[in-house]
Amino acid sequence: MTGPAAGLPLYDTGLQPERTALAWRRTALALAGGALVAVRIVPAVVGPWAYLPTGAGLVLAVVILVLAHRRYRRLHRALVEHHQPDRRPDGRLVALTGLATLLIGVAALVVSLALAGGTDALNRLF
Repeated sequence: MTGPAAGLPLYDTGLQPERTALAWRRTALALAGGALVAVRIVPAVVGPWAYLPTGAGLVLAVVILVLAHRRYRRLHRALVEHHQPDRRPDGRLVALTGLATLLIGVAALVVSLALAGGTDALNRLF
């Protein structure tokens, strides 16, 4: 028998929750950094419409950071207070990050086609 009933702590000192939280923070920081770089480069090519997706990227980075922090706090509290953490997978962060990656990729494809072939390339695409 393991866990609090056997006198063994449920909390592992291997810092797995901390490493996961740091990985999500790096992901949010990379997204924010990419959005800030894009806001410096893309408006010269696309025009003022470039501020919309770069602003969305910054907002998304903040949302990812907040969700990751809430997830870490919930898991850390459960482990320190010797409660069994919720075993159900929480896929919100992964889904949000995957959706953001997909949308950024589609936006980059549309901008590339528009710059390469004008509106004819976009009309053929859609």
